[in-house]
Amino acid sequence: MALNIISNYAANVAHRNLSASDEMATRSLSKLSSGTRVVSARDDAASMAIGARLNATTQALKTATVNVGQANSMLQIADGGMATIDDVLVRMKTLAVQASSGNLSGTERGFLNDEFDELRNEIDRIASSTNFNGIQLLGDGGDVAIEFGDLASGAGGAALVPATGFDGFAITDNNYWATDSDTDLTDSSFSVEINELASGQVIMTVSTSIDGGTAADRTQSIDVSDYASGGTTAISAGENATLNFDELGLSFTVNTNFSATVSEVGAGTGGSQDFGSDTAFGAGNNIDTTNNTVTMAADNGQQLANSIEFQVGGGNTANDRLSIDLTAVDSSALGQGSNGTEIALNDASVDISTAAGAQLSVEVVTRAIDDLQRARAAVGTSQNRLDFAGQNLASTQENTESARSTLLDLDVAAEMTNFTSKQILVQSGVAMLAQANQMPQNLLRLLQ
Repeated sequence: MALNIISNYAANVAHRNLSASDEMATRSLSKLSSGTRVVSARDDAASMAIGARLNATTQALKTATVNVGQANSMLQIADGGMATIDDVLVRMKTLAVQASSGNLSGTERGFLNDEFDELRNEIDRIASSTNFNGIQLLGDGGDVAIEFGDLASGAGGAALVPATGFDGFAITDNNYWATDSDTDLTDSSFSVEINELASGQVIMTVSTSIDGGTAADRTQSIDVSDYASGGTTAISAGENATLNFDELGLSFTVNTNFSATVSEVGAGTGGSQDFGSDTAFGAGNNIDTTNNTVTMAADNGQQLANSIEFQVGGGNTANDRLSIDLTAVDSSALGQGSNGTEIALNDASVDISTAAGAQLSVEVVTRAIDDLQRARAAVGTSQNRLDFAGQNLASTQENTESARSTLLDLDVAAEMTNFTSKQILVQSGVAMLAQANQMPQNLLRLLQ
């Protein structure tokens, strides 16, 4: 081979090998720093594709495991509510058996019946209030809403607006309003009146109607005389007060205009300016206070679902979902028996104020206890199934993670050995490139 100084072949060869060694050392370093065998698709495209799918499956299974835990928590809440209802039913049976005895008079049975009715109402309260994240578990929820559209101009409650002192309304006892037998509740309402009495007192009266009855279902009054302008509890500008009508499950937020309304009512003669009867009310005489009735509306999202599906797998097939059936255990469902044809606990004949009624109630409460145990057994069955589903998810997750690890995770010991080899080659390449660059220097001696 000819010796020349224009082209340094040896240096070129050394540089090419050094570049290749440096690139391999860099790749090895990136694998060691990331802990994965496949940093990019160029390393192993097939393994990267399979590993990505396995990783997605693993993460989905982890979320499914959380779903199983949430489902178990939900069923534990349901079981706890059923346990309390069982205690209530046991007490109700005790009362029914006691009232069945002939040694009691009607007076004593009346006392026992009062407790019996309250306990029945407590079953409905527990059933409607037992929920998990807004999902009803034991019965329809008592979540009732006010139809605020009634406050529009010319509508049924158009007089109950800030101009007359009413800033807002709130339902404080949903269970009372949920006693409406209709699903839409539009035939349940409340009306507001403010009246001047002969004594000079000003009384605010709220009347409620359930199921559209012609007579008020309940009525409650509050003396609001002191809210008049200049009164001891007069409302200043920019301030609010709350009037609670606990017997009706309602509260009212009122503003400074309420004091003006009370003052105007009190200034009347013989009730001539009463709120609720005066069709020319207010400073401008443009408020018709006979528009003082607001209706209710149901929140259908609080209904008991027949079943709830939980995602317990990473796919989109029926086998990746588990359906849990829910059974109502309120007074309208309990007592009907396994065929659903018997008298329910809320039937009017279930009454222990008489000996005959008490004897019938013993039978109905006994069936109610059996119905509750069937529902509770179904919850226990679902809990056991969820436990096995959770165990299967844990096992599948471990095996899927192991398969992904085999494909993608780095053998650190082997790669460290490889990196050391590449590092030596880089150091050797640098040294040889330096030697190759010195070779043309030897040709200078021929020029001396």
